[in-house]
Amino acid sequence: MLLKIFPFLSWFRDYNLDKLRIDAIAGLTVALVLIPQSMAYAQLAGMPSYYGLYAAFLPPLIASLFGSSRQLATGPVAVVSLMTAASLSPLATTGSQGYIAYAIMLALIVGLFQFLLGVLKLGIVVNFLSHPVVNGFTNAAAIIIASSQFSKLFGVSVDASQHHYETILNVCRAAMNFTHWPTFWMGLLAFSIMYGLKRLNPKIPNVLVAVACTSVLSWAIGFENNLSVDMSAIDSQQAKELVSQFNEAVGSAASASEERTRLTQELEEIRKTNDPIRQLEAEHAVNRINIQIDAHNQDAHLSRETLRGMLFVASTDSDGKKRFQLSTDAAGDHDGRIWRIKVGNSPIKTDALPMMGGGAVVGVVPEGLPSLTIPEIKPSIIFHLLPFAAIISLLGFMEAISIAKAIAAKTGQRLDPNQELIGQGLGNILGAIGQSYPTSGSFSRSAVNLQAGAVTGLSSAFTSLTVLIVLLFLTPLLYHLPQSVLAAVIMMAVISLLNISGFVHAWRAQWYDGAISILTFICTLAFAPHLDKGIMVGVVLSLGVFLYKSMRPTVSSLSRHEDDALRNAVFHGLQECQYIDMIRFEGPLFFANASYLEDQINDRMLHRKNLKHIIIVANAISDIDASGEEVLSLLIDNIRSAGVEMSFSGVNESVMAVLERTHLIAKVGKNNIYPTMEKAICAVHDKAHHNGAEALCPLTTVCRIA
Repeated sequence: MLLKIFPFLSWFRDYNLDKLRIDAIAGLTVALVLIPQSMAYAQLAGMPSYYGLYAAFLPPLIASLFGSSRQLATGPVAVVSLMTAASLSPLATTGSQGYIAYAIMLALIVGLFQFLLGVLKLGIVVNFLSHPVVNGFTNAAAIIIASSQFSKLFGVSVDASQHHYETILNVCRAAMNFTHWPTFWMGLLAFSIMYGLKRLNPKIPNVLVAVACTSVLSWAIGFENNLSVDMSAIDSQQAKELVSQFNEAVGSAASASEERTRLTQELEEIRKTNDPIRQLEAEHAVNRINIQIDAHNQDAHLSRETLRGMLFVASTDSDGKKRFQLSTDAAGDHDGRIWRIKVGNSPIKTDALPMMGGGAVVGVVPEGLPSLTIPEIKPSIIFHLLPFAAIISLLGFMEAISIAKAIAAKTGQRLDPNQELIGQGLGNILGAIGQSYPTSGSFSRSAVNLQAGAVTGLSSAFTSLTVLIVLLFLTPLLYHLPQSVLAAVIMMAVISLLNISGFVHAWRAQWYDGAISILTFICTLAFAPHLDKGIMVGVVLSLGVFLYKSMRPTVSSLSRHEDDALRNAVFHGLQECQYIDMIRFEGPLFFANASYLEDQINDRMLHRKNLKHIIIVANAISDIDASGEEVLSLLIDNIRSAGVEMSFSGVNESVMAVLERTHLIAKVGKNNIYPTMEKAICAVHDKAHHNGAEALCPLTTVCRIA
């Protein structure tokens, strides 16, 4: 029981200093990959980059302590990060304090969901996400993740559209005119370093080397070049008017949002009074303010897009102060840089106008550990996040358990899916207390952990310790890391998620599995950023196919094959016996398909006038319910009233128990139930063929259709 509650105690059996040294080296190696990846994935999730370090601190340690896999590396991963952004973007502005609070709350809900599934031993629910669905979703997610980094790679900014493909088209249009080339070349350099080192020597931490080299280069050349100037330094009346319009629109939207909050609270109070008139008036007021907010946001969007498209050059006046004019109106000498007004979602300070003359970098990363606080629980937000949390929980766990199974196959260790759920759940719960967003098992980092020779989960403890040291002492070194390099890290990482052969494999197994995988892929791309819709389409299609197959299982007539077995006559092109029909029903006989068996038998009796005996081959009937038993009873009556005999072969124990409890066995007759098909044929063959004209019986001799 102690090992069940604290599975990590089993690590210390026969543990020694040599194993400790191996785990320490493996943990440090994983940390060198995890630190830059976690910062990149945090931005993918819509969080400030340093929250990736928070997510890389507690979750790897806790998940390894309470999970069952000794080499599984937990932390921020691409797909879960993308799902986090898709879940939270309708609730709050990306990167805002409200958004961060919701992300932390989402991690807590995901953790609780996974923990409860593990404690209740319900890990089997992950099977609702079939492999074709996951393959289609993962391939689409890889494309969405990679394309979402284009704006950072090209150094352009655009507002998110309703659909992801519209956003990407806008990014491409902006990149054609406003690409910041130093940003692009910095990202391309990172790509080259990572790819080159991976080909040269996979053991070299290529991500870390790329991050270190580009950070040093960024610092050396002054890659970031920002200034704060007074509005009077801008020699463009159009730009000044646009800044004023933008500030007015953003301010109006903020005021309207406060008014909406007040009206929403009033609406909740009015609903308690059950006054329909006042409730309609309050709902009308909320709808009206929503329309006003949308109008203000649209005005802000138009002003922001125009400002982002303005390129300035800077010159120095006689007082030594910089003056900015549009590049199209430039006259005289200037500093050779292209400057832009940095426009976000907040009002622009006219006395400290932010001007960007270089590329975007990570910037200031707060030193020290995150504060350990329990996230604020808001019931209204929880109900909105619950369906997303369920999908993230199952998807994240499926990714983690797939990786853990692959590792267990190589190491021979015992894997407990429910214990892994508990570990992942506790990792997310305690991670949320440490300001983390949802995490899961990482394939790439787990592979690094395994290759480094990790013996126990203590390697993850050393990984967390390394992240701790970085948070306490080394955060200033991350300031000059270019954002385009983080984009390159993400794009390089998600290449491994692309698996085109998965579609081919699914199609070869069953055409409908391939179709489900392809449709999930298309729908996920089409509905992005609403990724939950894509995966739900796949789940519904999978369940639909399952229900259809359950309602219409294979019902085949058997004949003798060349290998001396009794096989499907239609499939193998065999003749069928005129007098005996051996009908094999493949699946449980229950309410959804019982009438289908009845229809199949009635159809055979209608078209085969010489039929004298029907043998139900029950080997594949795994179970039977009341509806199935009732149909069998009616079939026996109808078949025998038509002058045809009926018997069974290969009835298993569970079905036999139902027949005995319902006394149907008395109607069937124990002498009409045979243990095997061969004994059934021997028992009924002579009687059924008495006075028959069939020269060779297809049940005893191979008779192919001419």
